[in-house]
Amino acid sequence: MLQNIAQGVGTTYWWILDHLLFINILFSLLIIFFQRRNPTTVWAWLLLLYFVPILGFVLYLVLGQNFRKERMFKMKEIEGEIKYAVRRQEESIYRRKLRLRDPELERFKSLILYNLNEGEAVLTDNNDIRIYTDGKEKFQALMTEMEHARNYIHLQYYIIRNDELWQEIEEVLVRKARQGVEVRVLFDSMGCRSMHNADWVRLEKAGIEVAEFFPAVLGKLQLRVNYRNHRKIVVIDGRIGFVGGFNIGREYLGLDKKFGYWRDTHICIEGSAVTSLAVRFVLDWNYAARENLFLEDRLFEIPTYIRNGRDPVQIISSGPDSRSQEIRDNYLRLIHMARKSIYIQTPYFIPDEDIRDALVIAAKSGIDVRIMIPCKPDHPFVYWATYSYAGEMIEAGARCYTYDNGFLHTKCLCVDGLVSCIGTANMDIRSFALNFEVNAVIYSARTTEKLMEAFINDIPKSTLITRKGYERRGLVIRVKEQFCRLLSPVL
Repeated sequence: MLQNIAQGVGTTYWWILDHLLFINILFSLLIIFFQRRNPTTVWAWLLLLYFVPILGFVLYLVLGQNFRKERMFKMKEIEGEIKYAVRRQEESIYRRKLRLRDPELERFKSLILYNLNEGEAVLTDNNDIRIYTDGKEKFQALMTEMEHARNYIHLQYYIIRNDELWQEIEEVLVRKARQGVEVRVLFDSMGCRSMHNADWVRLEKAGIEVAEFFPAVLGKLQLRVNYRNHRKIVVIDGRIGFVGGFNIGREYLGLDKKFGYWRDTHICIEGSAVTSLAVRFVLDWNYAARENLFLEDRLFEIPTYIRNGRDPVQIISSGPDSRSQEIRDNYLRLIHMARKSIYIQTPYFIPDEDIRDALVIAAKSGIDVRIMIPCKPDHPFVYWATYSYAGEMIEAGARCYTYDNGFLHTKCLCVDGLVSCIGTANMDIRSFALNFEVNAVIYSARTTEKLMEAFINDIPKSTLITRKGYERRGLVIRVKEQFCRLLSPVL
């Protein structure tokens, strides 16, 4: 019997080899005509099929399938209230009744209107924002705020590692759950693949609710590996919200020798924008846990006490199920609206053609364009593609830096010292189209200037990439750049 099976496998193998050209043509037609894709992505997949014929199609089945753009996240119970608020703000803009405290921000009303129309992102103007650029400070602030929780803690991270940081956070969560606080933990299956089922069972036994986004099948097999919930959200009592780049792991405290100091940016919001973060968390939770928390009105109470409350904020989100790439569109619109300066910090800089052209035009128009990327890779493939695009920016007149004091993981765009867009989305195609992301658009000179000051403080710890230095890079580096750049849309 085994001999017959071996003969059958051998016959199949030789048949595939004999018909390899036909099979490749068939697969290519499938990609071109049956999947709606960006032309750059199509070419990348075709190249992969050409160089690695059978394995290339297997990778396409695992990584390349278009996510069906159905409405995954439903909020039927509160849609009426949200739509009413959106329509009121739209009317205020059209009738020129919406007033921002800073007259210089008036020219950004078109962006506010876009976010209202496209993402139902209501503008709240009574927020106080704290900025954290150091992991130890951020997590200390997070645990302090969780200790003060009275009603609920909603915690969502892309990566959670079972190390000393998580053990400290888990201890707080368990203690609060025993005090009667509702605690929910939402995690991404791909990002938390190093965790074990026993880790989540332990939380559930302590009274903590746990949900997994896009769970793996048959143990660790992830069929939707390319679609990751990259959001990092914490909401406490509807009063405090955290969002930004830090995940949960010892490397984010700067304790990993490979990366050294971890430079990231997270913000803590106190104010009405927290309600928008609460809605975003519940949308993700309802999908993953098959529940309907929108029936719980107490989870969406708008806080009445605001400490300072001067920062207008819109919470925007995007994902492969979205009608449009809202976060990417915000980046693009802000770049087009810049008059003086554009500051970008991102670990991965792989812009699409529109954003690349917009930055080139801005730099050639005399706008102060500065881009800071890491000096070391956490993903070699992405790093060399990033370096290639940075070279284009340098040629256009932008100033590009590599951060040398460890690893740079910040995702932040600041324009004219007036508006900033910060959150979980990188300046790359994956964050634009494949990941589920969330950002805060902050219409505030005082907060944007603080973020720009953090950028400027990083310059002495960075190296300016000069045009001459970039042009002198070796042949091996040039080949790496072009190869990684060609395949960046698919991996």
